[in-house]
Amino acid sequence: MEHPLQLNRWSLRQTDWRAGAVAGFVAGAVLMVLELLWTAMTNDVGPWRNSQLVAAIVLGQGVTRVSGHLFSVEVIAVALATHYALGVVFGMVLGGIATALRLRADLTRMLVLGAVFGVALYLFNFYALARSFPWFEELRGVPTLIGQIVFGVTAALLYRRFAREPGQAPGGR
Repeated sequence: MEHPLQLNRWSLRQTDWRAGAVAGFVAGAVLMVLELLWTAMTNDVGPWRNSQLVAAIVLGQGVTRVSGHLFSVEVIAVALATHYALGVVFGMVLGGIATALRLRADLTRMLVLGAVFGVALYLFNFYALARSFPWFEELRGVPTLIGQIVFGVTAALLYRRFAREPGQAPGGR
């Protein structure tokens, strides 16, 4: 008996993992630029605060005790690497979901998937992961939710654009 959503191993094998990785990487870059602009304009604790909070996943919570106005090459480098790695992983997950649900051909459904994925990322990152990284609670709010939705929609649109059918040569769209 086949499941109504037709989820199976075959559809996951059809996922273009490279397209998912690229989509997540680029969507992560878009999100980082938006976050930096937003925090530079509105954040009293400094434009580098979000970078400190992300870098603290790897470097430890002590990084969060430094002023967000102070620029640190080490903190920024670790934050970038962490942010991009997570973007790549989340882009691949999104690609797997889009392929498994057979949504890629429909622009509207991909937009909805991206938005829903962004909301799910927000809940996962800033509520579930905040149990292990409590400093993430500081980022909860509408601006962060909007940023996660922008990430999801951007990654979905890019995956739709870049993903190839199995056996299709690169650039064969």
